[in-house]
Amino acid sequence: MTDFSFQLYSARNFPPFSDVFALLSRLGYASVEGFGALYTDPTGLRRDLDASGLTMPTGHIGLDQLRDKPKATELAQTLGLETIFCPFIGQEYWKQSDEKWTELARELGELAKYYRDQGFGFGWHNHHFEFWPLDSGRTPMEILLTEAPELDWEMDVAWVVRGEDDPKSWIDKYADRIVAVHLKDIAPEGEAADEDGWADLGHGTVPWKGLFADLKAKSKAKYFVMEHDNPNDLERFAARSIATAKAL
Repeated sequence: MTDFSFQLYSARNFPPFSDVFALLSRLGYASVEGFGALYTDPTGLRRDLDASGLTMPTGHIGLDQLRDKPKATELAQTLGLETIFCPFIGQEYWKQSDEKWTELARELGELAKYYRDQGFGFGWHNHHFEFWPLDSGRTPMEILLTEAPELDWEMDVAWVVRGEDDPKSWIDKYADRIVAVHLKDIAPEGEAADEDGWADLGHGTVPWKGLFADLKAKSKAKYFVMEHDNPNDLERFAARSIATAKAL
C-alpha cells in the first residue's frame, strides 16, 4: 500500500497551516512535504505536525539555504526529513549556458555528498525549463542527471509535460534516479484559467494510470506527493486527488 503525501505549497493561500494539517489528516494523508516559507519556526512547525499525526519525510530547501550547510542540516533534523530536494533556480538562470548548468550540476553533486553524510537523501525537483533544449541541443535536466551522478530526482510529471517533453521516455531512461514523484494534473486547454491551468489529480489530461504503473514498476520512488500550484478550493483538490491516487 502506498502512503500519499501533500506538498504544502498547494495550501499557501489557505492559512493557518494548523487547520490545513487537520484537514489533510482527516482526508487520509500520512505525510506532507515542506517548502521554504514554512521554515521560519521549525520547532513550532514540527509541533503542529506531530499534533495532527503527520510526518514530513521530504522537504524543498532552496539553493541559498542549502549552501548554509549547518543551518540547513539543523532544519532538516528538526523537521524529521529523510530526503531534501533543491526545488528551483531563479528565472534569470533558466536559459544559461551548458557550462553554467554543468557548474550547477557539480555543485549539487557536492551538496548531495555532504547531506548524504549527514544521513539524508538529496535530489532535484524539476519544473518545465529543465526540458527546454539549450543551444547545444542538450536539456538542463540531462546535464543535471549526467554531470551529477550523486543526485536523485523528484520527478514532477506535469511540469515535464508543460516543458513539452514525454515523461514516459524520462522514466524509461532514468527510473533508477527517481526517488519521489509529484502527482498533479493539467486542465484541458482553455479551462481552469483561475487555477493557472492546473487540475486535481485524475481530472485533467495527464495519462496518470499508465505513468503511475510505470513509476511503481520501474523507479525507486518512495514518496508520492500531491500538488496543485494554485487551487481555488483546497479541500476539493486534496480530497479528489487522494481518491484518484488510491485508485491508480
